[in-house]
Amino acid sequence: MIQRLKTVIFSLALFPAIAGGQSATDTAATPITLAEAIRLAQQNSPLTVQARGTIQTSSASVKQAYSAFLPSINLSAGTSHQSGDRFDTQGNLVPFIGNPTSYSTGLNASWQLFDGGRRFFDIRKNIADVNEAEASEVTQKYQVGLQVKEQYYNILAARESQSAAQAQIDQATQELNASSLRLRAGAATTSDSLRSVIQLGNARLALLSAQNNLSLANATLTRLVASTHPVTATVSDTLDQSVVIPSLAELEPLVQHAPLVEQADAQLKSAEAASRSAKTTFLPTVNLNFSRGGSGLDPLFGNGDKRFAYNQSLNFGLSFPLFNNLGREMTVLRASVAEDNAEVALRDARLQAHETLVQTLGQMTTAKEQVNIQTVSVAAALEDLRVQQKRYELGASTFLDVLTSQTQLDQSRTALIRARFDYRVAKAQLEALIGRDLQETH
Repeated sequence: MIQRLKTVIFSLALFPAIAGGQSATDTAATPITLAEAIRLAQQNSPLTVQARGTIQTSSASVKQAYSAFLPSINLSAGTSHQSGDRFDTQGNLVPFIGNPTSYSTGLNASWQLFDGGRRFFDIRKNIADVNEAEASEVTQKYQVGLQVKEQYYNILAARESQSAAQAQIDQATQELNASSLRLRAGAATTSDSLRSVIQLGNARLALLSAQNNLSLANATLTRLVASTHPVTATVSDTLDQSVVIPSLAELEPLVQHAPLVEQADAQLKSAEAASRSAKTTFLPTVNLNFSRGGSGLDPLFGNGDKRFAYNQSLNFGLSFPLFNNLGREMTVLRASVAEDNAEVALRDARLQAHETLVQTLGQMTTAKEQVNIQTVSVAAALEDLRVQQKRYELGASTFLDVLTSQTQLDQSRTALIRARFDYRVAKAQLEALIGRDLQETH
């Protein structure tokens, strides 16, 4: 039995070399600060790039809507060349006689004098679309920032788990050595050494899991920042900066103007303007058209020695469709339904923002308290383990008591790491909701 135990211990001794290869991914990655990671991700993310493009097209639509008040002008110039034969008055075929080339110029302008107010409402709609696009960009930026923070915090949690697993390995190795010595001295049973082997194996499996999680988090962060080489979190960002958690009353005004709420409000204004624009189709339209054209034989288009013969016209027109097979009615109905939907969506966005605020604020407060509690628990578990080890060395307790204390310490460390991660993520979610960063205290 002792020989088998030695074989198991020797096999576990080979583990550090294997585990060392797993951590190479982290050491090869370039450290990057959280602020720089967020900046790069917001700059390169497909979501933020699309949001910026939407702002550009919406802004151009506003200019186009204003230009609808200006007349449309078209200039034209042309030349024609005639050739071939023709019949004279007696029916004889004779060649073409005369100047075969002629020139022409033209100016056409149209101006809509009255359209029932449609252009005013189109301008309001396009301005609302710009506001919606800007709010959407803010939303996307903070959503991308939230994704980066989650992966960044995953890296921090994986490193903390790796450190905790290494501490667990060191402790289990000491216990295995101690139990092996006591077994040779006849002061312990084989069961104590076997339990130490199991404890050491579990610790090394925990280390492997932490290293794999670290590699995955590094790869995900690299994709988010669109880096061509692996990146990882910096050592300086492994410690949390303390923040004063605002109260619900302090955050409520910010939530009412959260990016998602502002986006829904802009959508409602756009829908209202579109509904009013649709109703202008029941009003008549008045148009003014002007045209002037000339033709002649001057190759300089009337600017040379030969004059052009010009003609021009000025027309006023009124159009008032009395019936178009209920097309206008359907357009107005669709616009009205879209307005109702946008109004309901805005109300739901405000309620959802309040709900998310209550949930996230509660999670952040609870997680912060869990961090404080678990920090004390880890300290207490360390002291308890030290006492149990001393008692075991004096023969006042069993090795099972030592393992129980060790297990409690491992659980407390894991709970502390999880509480820190939950606090960091809850803080990031709250910042993404209100569209601004919480101020850190120093």
